[in-house]
Amino acid sequence: MEPTRSRSWSALALAGLLGAAGVTHFAKPKPYDAIVPRALPGKPRTWTYVSGAVEVALAAAVAVPRTRGLGGKLAAGFFAAVFPANVKMAYDYRAKSPKARVIAFGRLPLQVPLILWALRVGRSTR
Repeated sequence: MEPTRSRSWSALALAGLLGAAGVTHFAKPKPYDAIVPRALPGKPRTWTYVSGAVEVALAAAVAVPRTRGLGGKLAAGFFAAVFPANVKMAYDYRAKSPKARVIAFGRLPLQVPLILWALRVGRSTR
């Protein structure tokens, strides 16, 4: 089944979001280092770079129609896997400015639509 134009646009938008986020892990790694859960072994910078590389790879997988199904499903799993970093950020930001708290706490419920979007993109190739 040929994906509709809106489905292709949605997949490319998700690929753009993932790609842009992945690149920022390399261009501005410090904010990402700060939200790496302490329970993870190794240095936070390593996790920052690994997660950035994964996001770039997922962007490529979602952008290509042939790999979009798997890419969408893997992106949904990735969005779920990074949720603990968002929880850590919200916890760490609880004493910061109201604007910073809104950003940090606002990321938590946004994971659900991101996961659903990635799953929808993953199913769009059927």
